[in-house]
Amino acid sequence: MITLKNYINGALCAPVSGNYLDNYNPAKGEVYARVPDSGAEDVELAWEAARAAFPSWKNTAAEDKFKVLNRIAELIDIHQQKLAEAESLDQGKPVWLAKNEMTRAGQNFRFFATAAMQFGSESHAMEDKAINYTLRQPIGVVGCISPWNLPLYLFTWKIAPALAAGNCVVAKPSEFTPYTAALLAEICIEAGLPKGVLNIVHGLGGSAGQSMVEHKGIKAISFTGGTATGKRIASVAAPMFKKLSLELGGKNPNIIFADADIEKAVKTTVNSSFLNQGEICLCGSRVFIQKEIYETFKEKLLAQVTLLKTGNPSDDTVRVGAIVSKPHFEKVLDYLEIAKSEGAKVLIGGAAAQPEGFENGWFIAPTILEGLPQDCRTNMEEIFGPVITIMPFETEDEVLEFANATEYGLACTLWTSDLNRAHRMAGKIESGIVWINCWLLRDLRTPFGGMKQSGVGREGGWEAMRFFTEPKNVCIAIHS
Repeated sequence: MITLKNYINGALCAPVSGNYLDNYNPAKGEVYARVPDSGAEDVELAWEAARAAFPSWKNTAAEDKFKVLNRIAELIDIHQQKLAEAESLDQGKPVWLAKNEMTRAGQNFRFFATAAMQFGSESHAMEDKAINYTLRQPIGVVGCISPWNLPLYLFTWKIAPALAAGNCVVAKPSEFTPYTAALLAEICIEAGLPKGVLNIVHGLGGSAGQSMVEHKGIKAISFTGGTATGKRIASVAAPMFKKLSLELGGKNPNIIFADADIEKAVKTTVNSSFLNQGEICLCGSRVFIQKEIYETFKEKLLAQVTLLKTGNPSDDTVRVGAIVSKPHFEKVLDYLEIAKSEGAKVLIGGAAAQPEGFENGWFIAPTILEGLPQDCRTNMEEIFGPVITIMPFETEDEVLEFANATEYGLACTLWTSDLNRAHRMAGKIESGIVWINCWLLRDLRTPFGGMKQSGVGREGGWEAMRFFTEPKNVCIAIHS
């Protein structure tokens, strides 16, 4: 049995209460580790360590920040296989996919290590009256709360820019997927990150996470997770005027026009629907297909999905792993029953799967549903699993109305060979990201985030560096 520890003031330590949570291997449905059940006392210790470390880290030269953050990136690369196996064990995804995500985790630290040396300020001359310049200063102690679907990938996506901007961090990974965060703590020790600069507190959202959001000394919260949790965080943080970055849910449309490259669109749609068991906020779960090609596209899509192998996450031929937890497994199954009650025709899947040797794991077969109205619960609410609906459409205006009909606005994928149409649609679709003839091509320099109830604020590139700093205008008068 593995016992994980918090990382506070540069050391690994047990929770103050001595209490632990069970951590499950979702592919087996078995407990394999104990995770600290931290609370307000642990958060306080982490904050005190971060507060003490902040003056020194704030004033550390950008070149020296680069050295230690880049060293963390190097060590993530060196330990990539171990990290990937840990994340697969924790989250249920195939090891090959987790390994790809470890590459991105290293890139996050490497990119923002470099950004620390390039992030600049603006200046504005007022003719012969004055010169204004902007100081970008770190906020202080900030909180980073990451989700369970892409554990280390998104954990580092938040932590790296916060540290590069000169802040000290109190971070909490999901209680469902804490293993790679615990290994990151060991990497930070090996890399020589000064004590207190990063502190990792494990535990439940309702205790450790709530304590972070409520703590008056934690000046900003960067959170990725469900919309309902985001609303609670906003309601607690607003009276304290904390800076908030909230990357929340999605119900993303995939739109395929008749003039699309059908073979490429089918292949990418399979990936964008079922990668990571559909547990990616950017997955397309509502697939709109122009009427002229609907039957052809459906036939090709079903043929490709039939080939997807579900099962052992350590098998390189497996494409669909386990659902992250039993509660989420049951939630997805409940939505399948809702869909059937709403009149869905199950074209493939529609039930739990029991791969050989993993009969007690939490697997759901890749599922395609047809025949549902676009405004039903199945099409309006986030399921976050290997479940998609397919629907025909006729015109641009019709599919635009369908695409924008949900309360979410995170991402959209659009397939067409008409460049004019692509530009028209991209400008009208209500989402933070529009991919045209591709999916999940991510440039770390670009802004990332959603509209409507998919979130507030943006991450990535200079947007992240701006979020983790406060701008201060300095005006110097010029006297003749």
